[in-house]
Amino acid sequence: MTTSDYKKAFTQLKANPIKLKKYKKHNTPKVRKTGIGLRRCKRCGRFGAHIRSYGLHLCRTCFREDAKSIGFKKFS
Repeated sequence: MTTSDYKKAFTQLKANPIKLKKYKKHNTPKVRKTGIGLRRCKRCGRFGAHIRSYGLHLCRTCFREDAKSIGFKKFS
């Protein structure tokens, strides 16, 4: 369940606070401590192909678009 789906159900459950409390208990998204789901691209929010070097925190596609403006050169 995505975070947006989780929040959409709040509007329907606001009428019944007991059901809302139970829904929150069992359906909250898991807090990520490690792994691929913890790190996201600052620009587009993508999880995969993440570049953390030099504190960039960009996915590979965003890095390719911004590399020249950041100061990186393409070799060969």
